[in-house]
Amino acid sequence: MQIIVVGCGKVGRSIISQLTQEDNNVTVIDTNPTIIRNISTNYDVMGIVGNGSSFNILAKADLAHADMLIAVTESDEVNLLTCVIAKLNNHQCHTIARVRSPHYSDERHYLQKGLNLSMTINPEMEAAKEISRLLNFPSAIEIVSFAKDRIDMLRFRVPPSSVLIGRSLKEIAHLTVNLLVCIIERNSNILVPNGDTVIQQGDILTIIAMPRDAQAFFKKIGVRTNKCKNVMIVGGGQLSYYLAKMLLKSHTEVTIIERDMARCEELVEALPGATIDCGDGTEEELLREEHLESMDGFVACTGMDEVNAILSLYALKHSSKKVITKVNHVDFGDVIEGLQLDSIVNPKQLTAQQIVQYVRAAGNSMESNVETLYRLMNGRVEALEFLLDSKSSLIGTKLADMRIKKNVLIAGIVREGKLIIPGGQDAFQAGDTVIVVTTNLGFHEIENILA
Repeated sequence: MQIIVVGCGKVGRSIISQLTQEDNNVTVIDTNPTIIRNISTNYDVMGIVGNGSSFNILAKADLAHADMLIAVTESDEVNLLTCVIAKLNNHQCHTIARVRSPHYSDERHYLQKGLNLSMTINPEMEAAKEISRLLNFPSAIEIVSFAKDRIDMLRFRVPPSSVLIGRSLKEIAHLTVNLLVCIIERNSNILVPNGDTVIQQGDILTIIAMPRDAQAFFKKIGVRTNKCKNVMIVGGGQLSYYLAKMLLKSHTEVTIIERDMARCEELVEALPGATIDCGDGTEEELLREEHLESMDGFVACTGMDEVNAILSLYALKHSSKKVITKVNHVDFGDVIEGLQLDSIVNPKQLTAQQIVQYVRAAGNSMESNVETLYRLMNGRVEALEFLLDSKSSLIGTKLADMRIKKNVLIAGIVREGKLIIPGGQDAFQAGDTVIVVTTNLGFHEIENILA
């Protein structure tokens, strides 16, 4: 696809990195010549210095032949204006705008419809939703959803004294009714397990199930599933605001520690149900005064990754409850993974992931469509959801008769809102959504599973 990206900050870079890996022709626009020079050097893109909301600059980027424009500058208004200009001059162009301000958060759908945008995205709000899900299911390291939130895929670390340790998947079949163990992470290696695979201490399992079946499984193996009742958030930025608003709606007690007095006053007015403490959340004494050890959940949400990592390590040492770390940098994923933090949420990666999902879907045939896309385990695994049309060539063929690529797992078939854990005798039907987990990156349509 011919894609124009306006704005080359951290979100823009993450999007550019993923789009260029998938054989798209990408043109980037930014007002900073140094940034454009660096981007053009590191990625196979054409760089243009200028204001992306200028028609002349967009024309220089060949807007007339663009399939998609993605506006992710620091200004919501510039992003919206850029998309409007693009749509007025190329009716076929898909337009995506980053809209971050809380002032627009309740109006995003109106803006999208009124301005004829293909998509609006708010990185901080998406990250807040992710964190909220984790606080509602604290035993999970990561949770992603399929079939409009009716199916969950959860990563969790096997507890040291778990009944699962030393037993094969066949031996625990009575515990895994209506769910599938998709992936096992062991010593930084990724395994696609079979019935003979034995679970070891320290393994991280990824399972797929309907929420009630996941709850039942965790209860059977003695893992905590109760949601966090009180949460401490260090850092009072936009993500913290969105998160606190969600938690307060679910009757969770929220304490926010923020060092800037003016911002504290804004939060007091915007979040009347929360406790706002003006102070330095990196001070050990303050964390003790706020009773960190008695909190069910802790979220390190400052603007500095290194501070968030240190705070999270401290919280893990002084509390046995849920700890979530916000990370902004998209590089050094293996280093962050090596710190053995609990859950990590990266707003930039979430944004790039959603946009890549949309790009793949927009470029697909009508026979199958990427409904959902997640990049897991530091980008080494993709979990995709495909919607099957009646014209798909795979309709009616038993899975046992398909020549499926190595390292591809058909993790689930969703039919009439229910999850089917597939076996060799199952076959796809029109209207099914098929969940695929694979280490082969870049699938665009369901037929890509075939060898």
